[in-house]
Amino acid sequence: MSETNEPDTSAPKDKAPKDTAGVIAPPPLIYGVPLALLVFFHHHLDEACDISLDDFSWPARAFSGALVVVLGAILIVTAIWEFRRADTPPEPWEETKALTFAGPYRLTRNPMYLGMAFAYAGIAIIAGCFLILAGLVPILFVIDRYVIAREEAYLARRFGQPYSDYLARSKRWL
Repeated sequence: MSETNEPDTSAPKDKAPKDTAGVIAPPPLIYGVPLALLVFFHHHLDEACDISLDDFSWPARAFSGALVVVLGAILIVTAIWEFRRADTPPEPWEETKALTFAGPYRLTRNPMYLGMAFAYAGIAIIAGCFLILAGLVPILFVIDRYVIAREEAYLARRFGQPYSDYLARSKRWL
């Protein structure tokens, strides 16, 4: 056997790291894990809901909560639709290929996160538990500071003036 100084081409070449926003965790998990835990506590530890929404009748809670969940789902689905139309991935841990300013992005820069917040709030209303609803506050703080802020810095760096113009004419939430 002879030795050569040529690189081994059978091994995969190192890929350059993805240029992403570097969010701390997938946003559905940021909303979903605390929601699941609080629903569990509500269901198994009734005293965890000392302050409750039980003063409202079950049909009123179910109807109003379902409307809020549906509104959230519509925001999420239409936002994903706009990302697909722009041929860019909606996942914040993937490289953004293009900006989109259509659909719900005319109303808010973050319709998916707003939709997740609405869905979360709707579930809290249906459950009739103020504790679950109050759990949304720290979640929104984490989303705002450790997801959206990172995404905005990434998009400003990646797209420059077009994104800066969008920031100036749009709202982060509503």
